[in-house]
Amino acid sequence: MSRILIVEDEAIIRSALRRLLERHDYQVSEAGSVDEAEALDPQRFDLVISDLRLPGTQGTALIDRAAPTPVVIMTSYASMRSAVEALKQGAVDYVAKPFDHDDLLKTVARALEQHAAEAAPPAATSSAAPPQELIGDCEAMQVVYTRIRKTAPADVTVLIQGESGTGKELVARAIHSQSQRARAPLICVNCAAIPETLIESELFGHEKGAFTGANAARTGLVEAADGGTLFLDEIGELPLDAQARLLRVLQEGEIRKIGSVETRHVDVRLIAATHRDLRAMSKSGEFRLDLYYRLNVMQIDLPPLRDREQDILKIADVLLEKACRRHAREGLKLSRAARREIHDYPWPGNVRELENALERGVILAEGHLIHPDDLGLQPGPPLARSQPKPASPVAPDPREAGDAELDEEDLSLEDYFQHFVLEHQDQMSETELAQKLGISRKCLWERRQRLGIPRKKSARSRTG
Repeated sequence: MSRILIVEDEAIIRSALRRLLERHDYQVSEAGSVDEAEALDPQRFDLVISDLRLPGTQGTALIDRAAPTPVVIMTSYASMRSAVEALKQGAVDYVAKPFDHDDLLKTVARALEQHAAEAAPPAATSSAAPPQELIGDCEAMQVVYTRIRKTAPADVTVLIQGESGTGKELVARAIHSQSQRARAPLICVNCAAIPETLIESELFGHEKGAFTGANAARTGLVEAADGGTLFLDEIGELPLDAQARLLRVLQEGEIRKIGSVETRHVDVRLIAATHRDLRAMSKSGEFRLDLYYRLNVMQIDLPPLRDREQDILKIADVLLEKACRRHAREGLKLSRAARREIHDYPWPGNVRELENALERGVILAEGHLIHPDDLGLQPGPPLARSQPKPASPVAPDPREAGDAELDEEDLSLEDYFQHFVLEHQDQMSETELAQKLGISRKCLWERRQRLGIPRKKSARSRTG
């Protein structure tokens, strides 16, 4: 069990953070200042999480005093400059208050894993071993792992391409953590989330009075990443003016704040990601061709989830375990029918959609099993496989099975479902059909829609 020291002068925040970490099996101690933390000997902990602004001495003092124990800095002054300064002084990461629970837990896990990896003796590892947080063993992902391993130490610009929700930011983090810049900041920016009128100011900064509302000078995110890595997600959404400025950063290593006549040198590794075809956009004038060539030094293509058949259930199990911990519902499992539904669903939203479905399932599930209805997946055609498995020649009657999981497994056979509904819908109402099949009326309706089975007008409309 990892031991974590929280250093925070506000008791409410300290106790809330303690409860959150203890729910996730961490052993937690508390301190209200740097002096109190030193009295507890921070070097005997696996991780220190400290507020930046503390009474007396600032939290960054613990970076040296706790070494080699890693320190994560918290700040309610969401100033990128103070966070980056903490990173430059040796903090392994930072979180801004009020913090998102999932983000904080990911930061803690990442810091502990990184510290454990640095402390462990060198060992032979597989050339295609998956980086932290990336899951899957399929052939397409083995290619991705190999490309990450070869690209990370090269310090070249990388373009990650893949559909939305495939994990492009995880790949960027893996490249950064395996690079020579691993101890420097990684600044992640979603270009699609920043209004076009503000994107240049956010990326490159501005001087005081540069435009209406610029009441103080601002450090841009490119400069904040100096010495480290800048990850630009959805780079295809950058306006052309910002593209021109970014090209100068790549060509000359220089930036100029809005409203300034001075240029500043920056040493930044750029990783970009997109789900769009940048080459086609360059032909239509939406994206600069010279910037595309500068970005595409190394390219990593992420496969969609539907092409990772052997990984889908493995990913689902990992995400389900995390969702169960978040909602304090440990022990929940997927029924066999739910596992089949997850395996066969085409997942247009990829891993992000899978994560959301499992979150719904954990919240809605009654008992110890998550059933297909709980996942709330939109009805659609089953995923076509290159070598489909033959259907069972005989589908047993679910009413004769004693095990709930087996019931769900049998009912997932579309042939049996279709045959049963067509044979009995003249004599049964929708409620009776659903009861006999062991599913809800909503699930019955969705499966009718999927299989194209219309309701008979002669069916009785009793309720029960």
